[in-house]
Amino acid sequence: MKSARLQPRKLLAAALACGLLAAAPAYAQFAKPEAAVKYRQSAFILMGTSFARLGAMVQGKAPFDAKVALDNAQIVEFMSHLPWQAFTPGTDLPDSHAKPAIWKEMDKFKADANKLQEMTPKLVAAAKTGKLDDIKVVFGETAKTCKSCHDSFREEL
Repeated sequence: MKSARLQPRKLLAAALACGLLAAAPAYAQFAKPEAAVKYRQSAFILMGTSFARLGAMVQGKAPFDAKVALDNAQIVEFMSHLPWQAFTPGTDLPDSHAKPAIWKEMDKFKADANKLQEMTPKLVAAAKTGKLDDIKVVFGETAKTCKSCHDSFREEL
């Protein structure tokens, strides 16, 4: 039986593969709006799953493992760069969980995305210390950044 420790590595490999595909021809346009929605939702799912794994350790619901924490922090950091290119005109589809405010307040939305991208390297740096207390501080700040954007721009799931 394989160790649960390998799962973050698989997620990182999947994230890297998504990133390579995303970088193809200068962030080529999506063929259909549905493809853009699926792309950004997939990026958010991977990011959210890894963030939740960190959260379980931070909250004491899972045993702390410094290597697993670092793996997941790195996935979150990488994925924090991917979904934003898929918020293009015409992708405000029903059931996409994206509020119309995204397109009305694009500057604020981009600022929130940038704030997340500024926080995630700090999360990786904290995880590299191997100290749960260091991770807890940055995790909390990063979670507030996520919540702020969700409150403003994500429909309830």
